[in-house]
Amino acid sequence: MTDAEIERIEIDLLLEAIFQRYGYDFRSYARASIDRRTRQFLAGSGYPSVSALIPKIMQDEEFFTDLARQFSISVSEMFRDPFVYRTLREKVVPMLRTWPFFKVWHAGCASGEEVYSLAIVLKEEGLYDRATIYATDFNDSALEQAREGIYVMEKVQEATKNYQKAGGKASISEYYQARYDSAAMDSSLKKRITFANHSLAADSAFGEMHLIFCRNVLIYFNRDLQNRTLGLFTESLVHGGFLCLGTKEDLRFTKVEGDYEIVDDRARIYKRKAVA
Repeated sequence: MTDAEIERIEIDLLLEAIFQRYGYDFRSYARASIDRRTRQFLAGSGYPSVSALIPKIMQDEEFFTDLARQFSISVSEMFRDPFVYRTLREKVVPMLRTWPFFKVWHAGCASGEEVYSLAIVLKEEGLYDRATIYATDFNDSALEQAREGIYVMEKVQEATKNYQKAGGKASISEYYQARYDSAAMDSSLKKRITFANHSLAADSAFGEMHLIFCRNVLIYFNRDLQNRTLGLFTESLVHGGFLCLGTKEDLRFTKVEGDYEIVDDRARIYKRKAVA
């Protein structure tokens, strides 16, 4: 057996240990990226092999957190799945208008593109100044990029079609300033956003929210951690508040399924039932 084959088995065991111990399912992440990030972490860890990391990972939560940050893959783009944002405009915004002020929790915000996408929607609907937006992630480096709001210009320009499909009312270029080959999101989009570190696996509820936006995060969790996270969201939402998940995520067969009614099944938007 070659060294590469042995290393692959060791990484398989590491990912399985993390899944069993902490509920984070990195087994479905892009393997080439996981292999590379594992080697990078190993190089600075002082341990001789991947298999030597496993006992430390199992016993030391802080050490695991350091590795999890290394594994965190911040995949995001502006107005991803534009029909979701159009549905928000059509079915959620009218309810948000009924509240004089409202809170939004964007959990697992990664590098922030979707936070700014939502901010643009709220701005165009005349609701931004009523909103308080909390954008959270457990990856500090991703949070810093989100806080800075500076992205590759080409990627932002590629979002133009999605913005239009999402019901955009202006030009996406109005929401950023060009800086060489980068796009810096306009400061007016940041004034109602607070970026903060928060772990869905370990931390508590995040206050009384009217809209929780958490897309393409639960797919990386096992069922227990999904239920824990959805329990946090349910605890955090006001009655009549909205939950928006990723298009491959839903509430079926979860412990909180009965607490919600479906607003739009395709967009995975749910409304927390009011108390009878």
